Amino acid sequence: MRVLFLGTPDFAIPSLRAILSSRHDIIGVITQPDKQGKRLVMTPPAVKVEAQKMGLPVYQFASLRKEGVELVRSLAPDVMVTAAFGQILSRELLTIPRFGVFNVHGSLLPKYRGASPIQSCLLNGDTVTGVTIMRTAYEVDSGDIILKKELPILPEDNAGTLFDKIAALGAEGILEALDLLEKGEITYTPQDSSQATFCKMIEKADAEITSSVTAGQAMNMVRAYTPWPVAFVTIGEERLRIFHVEAAAKKGESGTFYAENGELYLNLSEGALRLSVVQAEGKKQMSGREYLMGHRSIIERSIR
Repeated sequence: MRVLFLGTPDFAIPSLRAILSSRHDIIGVITQPDKQGKRLVMTPPAVKVEAQKMGLPVYQFASLRKEGVELVRSLAPDVMVTAAFGQILSRELLTIPRFGVFNVHGSLLPKYRGASPIQSCLLNGDTVTGVTIMRTAYEVDSGDIILKKELPILPEDNAGTLFDKIAALGAEGILEALDLLEKGEITYTPQDSSQATFCKMIEKADAEITSSVTAGQAMNMVRAYTPWPVAFVTIGEERLRIFHVEAAAKKGESGTFYAENGELYLNLSEGALRLSVVQAEGKKQMSGREYLMGHRSIIERSIR
């Protein structure tokens, strides 16, 4: 199969590698433009770096639907594969490949359509997630399902660990789908849209834990927002970022702190959390115990 691959972040790399090592032929890689990062240095997408190492032709477009239609047409792909590409494809682009566009989606559709499926399953306290390989339709994440692969969510998982696991599972899934397509054994199952939910793009403000949040919700937030944007509490004018917590008994008003055996705890609605790993503004990550040693006054303070 002549495969045109579209992807941008690290999530797409396992799928790119898997297809390249298979009998299928990657005829090109399309990704987003380089972005200006820290110190005004232009930083290429992870997929561009990887594709160039592989010796694959790389094309970059700020808007593929406006600038790249003729290129895609000239490459004449049998199928396009997208994995976290980051752009919505036009109806015209969807019709160019002979067999359409296959997408690697990081959840079990139809649940969690949209931009943040991995974070959303953690926020909701799910115990199972997975990957869906679907044939892309114009409406976001609404296309027919080709196959699904399930993955248990472990208590120690956060968005970072799930990201890696789901990316690897997606690589297995897309190869299986391409092989089924080549053998003429592929099937397409319409989604039940009545079961769909939509998850929005994550913003930094979403990660704030306030005194009205339950301990269970806060624990889910810590997992969902690690490694980005990282859950935090606001104490006066300062933010304390929280990377790891453990459930604990509540011993005070919601939003207040307490110390016990040298450990730092945060009271919330319906429980409390031991703050295992935190980071003060301008400081490195440290244990809650280490933070407490230098900030004893936090016991008299509260979060908003």
